[in-house]
Amino acid sequence: MLEQFGSTEVDVVPYIEEAEMDEMWSFVGSKKQQRWLWHAIDHQTGQVLAYVLAPHTDAALIQLQALLAPFGIEQFYTDNWGAYSRYLESSKHTIGKANTQKIERKHLTLRTRIKRLARKTICFSKSIWLHDVVIGLFINRYEFGRAI
Repeated sequence: MLEQFGSTEVDVVPYIEEAEMDEMWSFVGSKKQQRWLWHAIDHQTGQVLAYVLAPHTDAALIQLQALLAPFGIEQFYTDNWGAYSRYLESSKHTIGKANTQKIERKHLTLRTRIKRLARKTICFSKSIWLHDVVIGLFINRYEFGRAI
């Protein structure tokens, strides 16, 4: 029956009950030009669900929430960054370090593997486009097993 629609592939979006969300700082050109990796992982498996490379603004969180909407997430675990309290329902939002250990561990792994994310480094991007492409390609290959 799928062949009638010209495709035999079906994308199935899994139901995720709990997710950890956090943001990770980096820079482009100089430390004054900050760039942030906003991402969410499955609380049970640690698998990356979605990510956004953007400035440290509420708009980035809104964009990440739009990417997470199909998962039907019931509970979010975050740090105490104000945007989370403003845009996540309080009944579905828990603040604290006890439930964000997996995503913090993922930050350390990313900082080790992508030198552009290291805090003290001589390896940095000179353009936002290149910065986003390098990090995006790595995450897509490492986390999702595919290139963009």
